[in-house]
Amino acid sequence: MTTYFDDLETRPSAEREADQLVRLQALIARVQAHAGPCFPSGQISALADLVRFPVLRKSTLHAWQKETPPFGGALMGDYTHVFQSPGPIYEPGGVSHDWWRFGRFLHACGIGADDIVQNCFGYHLTPAGMMFENGARAVGAKVLPAGTGQTELQVRAAADIGTTAYAGTPDYLKVILEKADEMGVQLAITKAAVSGGALFPQLRQYYQDRGITCMQCYATADLGHLAYETAPGAGMIVDEGVILEIVTPGTGDPVPAGEVGEVVVTSLNPDYPLIRFATGDMSAVLPGGSPCGRTNMRIKGWMGRADQTTKIKGMFVRPEQVADLVKKTGADRARVIADRAGDTDTMIVQFEGQLDQTAAADAVRDILKLKGEVQCLAPDTLPRDGLVIEDRRSYET
Repeated sequence: MTTYFDDLETRPSAEREADQLVRLQALIARVQAHAGPCFPSGQISALADLVRFPVLRKSTLHAWQKETPPFGGALMGDYTHVFQSPGPIYEPGGVSHDWWRFGRFLHACGIGADDIVQNCFGYHLTPAGMMFENGARAVGAKVLPAGTGQTELQVRAAADIGTTAYAGTPDYLKVILEKADEMGVQLAITKAAVSGGALFPQLRQYYQDRGITCMQCYATADLGHLAYETAPGAGMIVDEGVILEIVTPGTGDPVPAGEVGEVVVTSLNPDYPLIRFATGDMSAVLPGGSPCGRTNMRIKGWMGRADQTTKIKGMFVRPEQVADLVKKTGADRARVIADRAGDTDTMIVQFEGQLDQTAAADAVRDILKLKGEVQCLAPDTLPRDGLVIEDRRSYET
């Protein structure tokens, strides 16, 4: 029988949307009063109105943080820790109950008060270790703050204290198990909560064959927990503390349901809210309800990176420029294809919709500063795979 972390997980969609709207309206008013010009102005009367706000990207957040260290004016509550991610970008952290919202995921993994979690996420500079420790406390589990490396000591500790659950990257548990086999040590780990890398089917099967149930979640250092598995192959359920959108890369425009696009997230964390923050990751909404009974939106999980910036003939072409092409030409959508003819780069720009090919070619030269073949295609011709820049070049000799 399925048990839930709280009643929020099974509430009707209309109730969830109404609650999130009230929280978001209060958050926007507070952000604008607190942060002033750092954040755009505007009000919303429905969640769909979020599209009126620009997408916030890491480059902008980095600039804000340089101007107003350490958090660019976005912090609105207490914090106990400061973390650093590549960029560098700085993130606050708190020790209040489930500050990053990982308890929901660990509960779905079956981790609770009877478990000891060997937390093999890093504790230095980056926040992952503290995120999972905070979540473990939310479900009453005990934590061994193991961090990374020193595998032989990890095995010995797991055996001595009776570790029952693992938290860390998907592949490192296999390293620990193989070291335990080499040492002739029997471990009691039966649950694994993983993130920060790809959980390949063969790796999940390896764990299953050893009696370990392995589930993965999707999270970022800036936003915390975003989505989580409750069963293999059933997609990831969006966390109750965020509003998640899928948009065309380089824009803030939502894609039709089911199409691949960039994940943009609004965090409802009152201490550190981020409105329409671009993760740079690609995913798609998974239709239908989850077999576990949870009612929030599901996504397909990580499906690549949204930053498709590509250098063609020595010039960078960015997703934002492709979005500008669509606006200038009035096309339904566009796609830039980079290829090679011998040792020379080639470029094809494909447009969908009714438009003048000469005007489209002019727009390509004006915006991309490059010449290339322009193709005007019938509606619904381009693949719905999230790519706006496709690089077909191979550099294999």
